[in-house]
Amino acid sequence: MRAKVMQEDKPRRMELDALLASRQFIQIPGPNPILVPGVKGSWDETLIEAADIFKDHDTYYLYYHGVGAGKGYRLGVATATHPLGPWIKYEGNPIVEIGESGQWDDRQLGCALILKDGIDKYYMWYSGHSVRDEDQVWHVGLATASSPLGPWEKHAKNPVLKDFGYVGGVVKADDEFRMYNEYPIGGTGRDYGPIALATSSSPEGPWRKHPGGPVLHPGEMGCWDDGGFSEAKVSHKDGIFHLFYGGAKLHPTRICTRESIGYAYSFDGVRFFKHPDNPIAVRERSPDAAAFAEVHSLFEHPFVYLYHTLRYNSREGDEDLGVQVLATQRPFRLRMPLVIKDHLAAGETTRLSECPPVSCEHIAGVALTASCTYAASDAEPLQIAVRTSYDGLTYDTEDLCRFEIACRPGQTVRQTFEFSPKAMFIKIVVENPDDQADVSDVSVYAALSG
Repeated sequence: MRAKVMQEDKPRRMELDALLASRQFIQIPGPNPILVPGVKGSWDETLIEAADIFKDHDTYYLYYHGVGAGKGYRLGVATATHPLGPWIKYEGNPIVEIGESGQWDDRQLGCALILKDGIDKYYMWYSGHSVRDEDQVWHVGLATASSPLGPWEKHAKNPVLKDFGYVGGVVKADDEFRMYNEYPIGGTGRDYGPIALATSSSPEGPWRKHPGGPVLHPGEMGCWDDGGFSEAKVSHKDGIFHLFYGGAKLHPTRICTRESIGYAYSFDGVRFFKHPDNPIAVRERSPDAAAFAEVHSLFEHPFVYLYHTLRYNSREGDEDLGVQVLATQRPFRLRMPLVIKDHLAAGETTRLSECPPVSCEHIAGVALTASCTYAASDAEPLQIAVRTSYDGLTYDTEDLCRFEIACRPGQTVRQTFEFSPKAMFIKIVVENPDDQADVSDVSVYAALSG
């Protein structure tokens, strides 16, 4: 009977395979960076790296691990009401601390993956490392909470899986939990490896490593992903396993490794097929980007949001969080935050660096929606100037166009302006020409049409 069912499914499987292999992905770099390390003395002052993206009700949760305050990696979270932010770090960070001396995770921990199973049951799998472990030996722990913010309680029998690298994705399919990790760490190069699978009938385990070895292998020598992968999230959607991953071109200095993003899919969660047009999100399309690492995906039709660690060509060793957006169809309309300030002082103009670069490669039109609250004494309208760039790094000194936000003293004003970008990249500056009065609650969003 099973053979008959599989035979009947074969035409549908072939149809899906052709559809997924030919699926278009239109890359739109996000308002990067979307999150940066904390201020001097904070728990994440040194660097931050991407963990998971998770949506619950109307809130988005961006998990990350950070280094600072004299300690190794620990886990934090930021929240937003839109996939592109603005993101606000949780005041209770870090949400998961390293263990006490002698415990399995007493040196550092990271790579959180969140799964909701029930009304108020949240599971977090994460990777932990002890001072007694060899450099690239990491174990997997489990924590539970009744809220995405925690408090998170570590499982009493941690680690639930020993020596299984960096947690990338955990999905529940057919009443089975499937964990996809970068393992073995260092299998292809320092801190890089293939993607491996472990399965269990319960979150706590016992977990069984897939006997067939890795489920996603690096490309052949000379390919864009011949250096292996950083950890990457697997999603199970519409009966298909989707894997967006950072593929590496290794460098002798690990922090200089170059990564773009590829896509692979599977019908059984074991045999993955790489998209023929990989990489589907290339680092060269994001100004100054050297690598998109530790990729985690969020599906919101018609977009796929890919959150990642962002490394730079010009700032060796620095790491922030970034996002790439993939539009899967045309037409589309994408909302993106550009400038958000509590207030703009009298006579003040925002710096160009305060606005993220907006890639207009696939954009036909831009609508800027500006909002502000004028003081009762305001007499001059706020100004928005649009500047252009061919590479996203150096911008023209002259304006492409300029708009005025109608001045209504003592009132909140919201106004939309449309224009054609006519450039590869744009940024905006906001000017308060009134030298006597501040303007509060200033925000400018862009709606990108393609």
